[in-house]
Amino acid sequence: MKYDVIFIGGGLNYVGAIFLARSGKKVALIEKDLAHIGGTCLNNGCIPSKKLLHRTKTLFETKEEYFTPSKLDIKKLLKNIEIERKILVSSVTKQIKASGVEVIEGVAKLISKNEIKVDDKIFESDYIVIGTGAKPFISEGIEIDYKKIITGNEALHLEKLPKEIIIYGGGAIALEFAGYFAINGVKTTLIYRRDNFKMHEKISQNLKQQLQKIGVELKFNTSIKSAKVDKKVEIITQNDKKLQTEMLLVATGRKANLEFLEYELELQKGAIKTNQYFQTSEENVFAIGDCNGKLSLAHAARKEAINVANFLNGKKEVLNLNNIPKFIFTLPLSYALIGVKSEKEIVYPLKALGVASAVDGSGNGLIVIYYDKDKFITGAELFMPNAEELISIFGEIIAGEMDAKTALNTTFAHPTFSEIFDYALRKIQ
Repeated sequence: MKYDVIFIGGGLNYVGAIFLARSGKKVALIEKDLAHIGGTCLNNGCIPSKKLLHRTKTLFETKEEYFTPSKLDIKKLLKNIEIERKILVSSVTKQIKASGVEVIEGVAKLISKNEIKVDDKIFESDYIVIGTGAKPFISEGIEIDYKKIITGNEALHLEKLPKEIIIYGGGAIALEFAGYFAINGVKTTLIYRRDNFKMHEKISQNLKQQLQKIGVELKFNTSIKSAKVDKKVEIITQNDKKLQTEMLLVATGRKANLEFLEYELELQKGAIKTNQYFQTSEENVFAIGDCNGKLSLAHAARKEAINVANFLNGKKEVLNLNNIPKFIFTLPLSYALIGVKSEKEIVYPLKALGVASAVDGSGNGLIVIYYDKDKFITGAELFMPNAEELISIFGEIIAGEMDAKTALNTTFAHPTFSEIFDYALRKIQ
């Protein structure tokens, strides 16, 4: 059977399929498991994890002296998350089919630049868009069993939490689960191979303090040489120090899913190499999302899928990946980043706000605004309540190519946390 465009993978790839089908193209989407439509984010990533983290944040707030201590019923919450997941998968599936996309269930194999094999059937297409995502990376020496040595996938489904856990990593999954476990009463240790998190040094220091305040023990400049399950998890670090724990969560990054490749495409650092239009080494084959190694973010994959759909509809534009927000739902203050660093910066503490005392831990927050010699805003880093929501303000500022004076034409409501942007912008000289 012949198509105009075939999409491999039913994650955020599906958005591009819908766009093209609605524009009149004959489109198919191949997904190996239709119960997993929506991809990692919807099923076992950012959406279910945020449902856990928002409730955990509420639990943290009830730990203040003004409240009667509360407890989170994780088993009941997980049941609700599963019900809602199925509703979302059903909704996305209906949306895809209603747009005219033909949905094919099965394991896809790319066998030429225009052919995909599913079981014993061959499908031809003028264009192919790959969105196969990524999976957890497990470093050599770690003998994972997915019960006591786990990844973020298993951590999301723990009905009974361990009494103690070691988390290995310093990215979003590691930091988010560190808050989740610690606030829910688990003895939590975070092992990280660097001396600072990948963020502004002052924010990194304040985040360390926040983690310690909620009960996370930090072991920096440490890596795991080996880990295996005996009665407990036995860990040996790079300096041959032995550690024991009930459970080990490995959160050391992700690697592209490339098992579908039976036709050679150029790779780069373990991912599919693409140009600025997400074309691979074959110009009619595109790769979006985690499998191209650019940004491991669901909203980046969605934007890339739309960009490719526009390209195939004759609208050729370069997507500015620097203006895609990144965030980590740390607790109680979250972290967010957008844009690029510049030669000048303003660092402003959140404690300058009267409203800072309204949220426990906000006195530890701060923001960083980057700007150039002409006072145009080039980027920002936030460590504050709802940073993941507020960072989009700087996305608009950067997209609108505003200098500090123009950005100050906005009136920020009082008393709010966004008011700190006004304070900081006025310091740009």
